[in-house]
Amino acid sequence: MSNALLEIRNLSVSFDTDEGRIRAVDDVSLEIRKGEVLGLVGESGCGKSVTAMSTLRLIPSPPGIIEAGQVLYNDADMLQMPIKELRQLRGNDISMIFQEPMTALSPLHRVGHQLVETLRIHRDLDKKEAWQIGTEWLDKVGIPDADERMYNYPFQFSGGMRQRAMIAMALMLEPALIIADEPTTALDVTIQAQIFDLILNMKSRDTSLLLITHDMGVIWEMCDRVVVMYAAKVVEEGPIHKIFQAPKHPYTGSLLKSVPRLHHKCDRLETIEGQVPSPEEYPVGCRFRERCPYGWDRCGSAPPPLYQLDADQQAACCLYEGGGNMPVHPGKGPAEKTEERGS
Repeated sequence: MSNALLEIRNLSVSFDTDEGRIRAVDDVSLEIRKGEVLGLVGESGCGKSVTAMSTLRLIPSPPGIIEAGQVLYNDADMLQMPIKELRQLRGNDISMIFQEPMTALSPLHRVGHQLVETLRIHRDLDKKEAWQIGTEWLDKVGIPDADERMYNYPFQFSGGMRQRAMIAMALMLEPALIIADEPTTALDVTIQAQIFDLILNMKSRDTSLLLITHDMGVIWEMCDRVVVMYAAKVVEEGPIHKIFQAPKHPYTGSLLKSVPRLHHKCDRLETIEGQVPSPEEYPVGCRFRERCPYGWDRCGSAPPPLYQLDADQQAACCLYEGGGNMPVHPGKGPAEKTEERGS
């Protein structure tokens, strides 16, 4: 814990809707260590982006409500921090690369002016110095004719160029933590690879990266550790090699089986049966139990905690209650599951 740059403790976030209050993030805890790349993965709607936005208190309020938890940066709780102090941290210490740069960049202002404004808020620079630095960073992230492009509006940039401009804005203040929220959404695979290479190559060794995605292939290529979320809760956490070689939660195992393999011959990809439960109707107990190949009666009585399986891997599954192991063969009856679990 001593090398944790940022700790999220028991974070719960809800939204008021016409159907009532729904829980988007439910008692989520994780830590981001200095210099590491942490992956946050899960299906769309599982709470990944809300977790990240809540960290910087960027969720709209109302309807968003941070109901409980702490977000500790250098031992200071960002959820209790005065807004003026928090604004100094945003961009300067913690930067965010948003999922859709067209909505993150102002359409009414030139790209160069937005870069200059960011620099001058956090650095004692005059306009000429800030303009020069902004131009240099557009060039660093691979935007051609950076001098001229500084005068363009965001709509004059392609999707890949807008994302590069966002990366320049995130990196030019040399933050301690970068949060990248699905930074390659709607980009073709070639541009995706370039964007990820750019982020890794340009972040310093001491900079941490929280990478939010639903792509397990990207997680494998980019990350040191991974946190898996399902239906607003963390279900597994561990080093990347352990998660991929020996996943402990049935949901993580199902995600990995659904990833295409270049040299694996099969007629069709495996799928996860059923549907993600609606936030308005989360089941009692384990939220994955209706789709789980190992589901048994205990799963429906109470939500499982994160069991510490070894020094650096955790999983929230009833199969590990009492120190049991995941069965080898899915789909067995409750009696067989119980017997094998206790073996």
